[in-house]
Amino acid sequence: MAIAGTQVAINTTEGEDKITIQEKVTSPYFSDGSTELTSIVSESLSDTNETYFFGIANSSTATTTEFDVAYGQIDGNGGDDDSNDIKSPTEAVYKQFTNLLLPANEVTGGFFISSNGSSPAIASGKDSEIFALVATRANMKDRLNKKNWTITLTGSLSDGSDAGILELTDDSVNDSPTATPAGNRYNIVSGSDGTIVKAASITTYGFFYPDQGLMVFSGAELSASMPGKHGSIDSVVVFDSGSQTGFGCTSNQDANYKSALRFINCLSIPGGKLKFRDEEDQISSQIFCRIRAGHCNFSNNPTFVSGSHNELRHSSMKGNPSTAITQVQLYNSTGDMIAVGKLSTPLLKNFSKEATIKVKLTY
Repeated sequence: MAIAGTQVAINTTEGEDKITIQEKVTSPYFSDGSTELTSIVSESLSDTNETYFFGIANSSTATTTEFDVAYGQIDGNGGDDDSNDIKSPTEAVYKQFTNLLLPANEVTGGFFISSNGSSPAIASGKDSEIFALVATRANMKDRLNKKNWTITLTGSLSDGSDAGILELTDDSVNDSPTATPAGNRYNIVSGSDGTIVKAASITTYGFFYPDQGLMVFSGAELSASMPGKHGSIDSVVVFDSGSQTGFGCTSNQDANYKSALRFINCLSIPGGKLKFRDEEDQISSQIFCRIRAGHCNFSNNPTFVSGSHNELRHSSMKGNPSTAITQVQLYNSTGDMIAVGKLSTPLLKNFSKEATIKVKLTY
């Protein structure tokens, strides 16, 4: 540490001249600095990308990705397998997320989401189709903030009638996550902002992985709430709020049916929204710079002295001079300056005064 031209050693042992504190800081998730997105559109992507996923954007900034959404089906339904010459993209998506999120001994089994509830859409067995919502890394920072999010979906039932709204959030309020290779996993349940309306023991809509910024939804549970307009599930989905506003998906494999767009459509019509906050770990090191009576009473500024013998230029600086400390410079063990802290007002110092300056470094 250098203060007013004086070098002062710091004891960096934790609890001596340094105290380190780690804090979790949250902020609005979306690119425009807001916590909610209601004017939702599908971002324009290349045809190759849209084979596997679609982007979610704000209608006012349609080229800025806020989330990506993908559809996976364990047998490849809803994708184009090019007459069995390639693996269907929907099968590739499903298996990609199993490899990423499931333990090695569960990967081949697939996702078991809706079968966790007592009244599930699937009485037993795995979820053969999933929707995956993926946060953008720049927006989510270290992770998505749990409890403080809501997804509101709305759509049409099989007969074309209004399906109402479905609000989803996580059950982290119970403080009972499941440990996975991708970090803690929470259930996605009916509710908003961490307040549970219908517990996971009744209906589990999906899995939430905050460290990955990832949500995997049971296609069966979503379809049970909003199955889609009757007779339309085999149509290629177009971005039209007046049609295809449900989750009933095709069993064909002869084309790209753009099933992931069903998720965006159920967000884009009036009533649909995304509400999220990000979370970041901030480490604060508080350095206590202790200035003893004999420290910082002179300066190494060349104008402080004169002549070949370095005599004090002003007689007032002899005896018990007064100096003004204006900044603190911190150096590492190799002599490299790593930080500068400037005081809001100069600190007067002489031989009869001691002081402690606290420097806070946040990174």
